[in-house]
Amino acid sequence: MLAKMTSKNQITLPKAVISKLPPSEYYEVEAVNDCIMLTPVRVQKDSEAMEAIWRKIEKLGITEADIADAVKWARTNPASGGS
Repeated sequence: MLAKMTSKNQITLPKAVISKLPPSEYYEVEAVNDCIMLTPVRVQKDSEAMEAIWRKIEKLGITEADIADAVKWARTNPASGGS
């Protein structure tokens, strides 16, 4: 399918192509071997992302004490790259 780039570097993607992808408002754009690659991405609000992280932490059974211990270890272990 053919798509034309406007003078403002805008391209309308054909509906037949977009309909084969998951719904997305945003796309990661990369130049790969003289091609433009678009990858649909899901953007989350910071609060949604943090909620997802805390749900994962709870699911894994990680406690606040575990996190504090890990931070302490990273800050004192020279091999970890900590200060």
